[in-house]
Amino acid sequence: MRQPRRGARPGLAVLALIFAFSLGGRGVNASIHEYSGGGFAPRANSFFFHGGSEGLYASEPSSNSSASFIRFDTVTFRRSQESAARHEEMQQKTGLVEAIIVEIQDRDKIGGAYLHSDAICCTPELDKEKSCKVGEVIIRPNPDNPDWPKRIQTFFEGKREETTMVPQSVSINKTGMYYLYFMFCDPQLRGLKITGRTVWRNPHGYIPGKMAPMMTFYGFTSLAYLVLGLLWFLQFVRCWKDILQLHYHITAVIALGMCEMAFWYFEYANFNSTGTRPMGITLWAVTFTAVKKTVSRLLLLVVSMGYGVVRPTLGGITYKVAALGVIYFIASEALELVENLGNINDFSGKTRLFLVLPVAILDATFIIWIFSSLSRTLEKLQLRRSMAKLELYRKFTNSLAMSVLISIAWIGYELYFNATDPLSELWRRAWVIPAFWNVLSYVLLAIICALWSPSRNPTGFAYSEDAGDEADEEGLSLVGSAVKGTGDMVNMHVFPEDKRA
Repeated sequence: MRQPRRGARPGLAVLALIFAFSLGGRGVNASIHEYSGGGFAPRANSFFFHGGSEGLYASEPSSNSSASFIRFDTVTFRRSQESAARHEEMQQKTGLVEAIIVEIQDRDKIGGAYLHSDAICCTPELDKEKSCKVGEVIIRPNPDNPDWPKRIQTFFEGKREETTMVPQSVSINKTGMYYLYFMFCDPQLRGLKITGRTVWRNPHGYIPGKMAPMMTFYGFTSLAYLVLGLLWFLQFVRCWKDILQLHYHITAVIALGMCEMAFWYFEYANFNSTGTRPMGITLWAVTFTAVKKTVSRLLLLVVSMGYGVVRPTLGGITYKVAALGVIYFIASEALELVENLGNINDFSGKTRLFLVLPVAILDATFIIWIFSSLSRTLEKLQLRRSMAKLELYRKFTNSLAMSVLISIAWIGYELYFNATDPLSELWRRAWVIPAFWNVLSYVLLAIICALWSPSRNPTGFAYSEDAGDEADEEGLSLVGSAVKGTGDMVNMHVFPEDKRA
């Protein structure tokens, strides 16, 4: 008898299999996972199809309505005519497909690692040792929960080309990241296709556990924007007669942020109640996000240029600023649409890189242009000895510099987090990554509102034609903005020392 391989790295085949599920396969970013004729991929001596992976919380025993489950709805397998023709009409069990549900911490219990074999399907040698059954996936039950990992078997009968799983639900009684994959071991079933769907539900709704905290976050962030908007509106009304154009642009950014967070909250709430992402609401939320990101960056840029303080207009660079804004909006909208409307695994790494790189390059362009413009503005204010304006711009510069340093540090943390958690074992903490950028954006907007709040007499901070104060053209060949006056940001406060004849 052939001895099983010794010294095989424990769980290597299964780790490779699950990692392949996380990168390949046809997963769906929703709690209703649709399968429409997907094929099975080979791995070790098995063939698999990734049926989905989500963070699920344990069912609440006190209430049936708070049950957590994975439900199989009309999941159908279709084999090729050649495969079906190899069998007789009266034969039973002429092909086996298994649905395997495994909590990620039990991944070492799938496959033959504990039998010192790198096989995933049972071999005749292992069958002789009474360790498993030939044609089945090797599963070592969890001693603390003998029914897990969960195995559901579906057989073909006779010459039939199709077979359908019995509709059933699998209760989730332990919180964790769950992977579902359909597998078969018989090479004669090559070319097998799967159709149907599975429904995944958490105790309080259909939204995946990894995304659930974001719904609460968007709700609180909407309230935060509402509070900021109310404070800004009160100051706006109090100084109604002295409002400048810049105040309207800041108001627009606050309104966009409020709408963005509200739309995302309702998008997640709808997702939670139905199990699918509502196309209309998601499209609006994505568009508001792209518009707000673009307008916010343009607001920072024109303020940094000293528009209304050291130069009355943007002059010849207006078209460059406008162009950069338009290009950024298009790139950002495309990336947001792919990430929120498409199925996550439908896009290869190269495709996602193709969409992420332009946004990253444009963000870097904004940063370089903003800080080079700030440097020029500070220099001009220092030469003019406008000390109050200079102090205000120094505070603004320090705030921006600090936000850039924090952003760089956070990007490093993101890279570390993603590199050390390829299988989403830390799914309950993953929501903090996207939430951070929303918090940083809100803090920067609040700083701008505080520095350039409406004033009773803003003319003392407006542009004045001092001798030799020509509006310099920016030397940077960059493309820019959709918001032409967004940076009047500086025309707001009265500083007596700046009033000169």
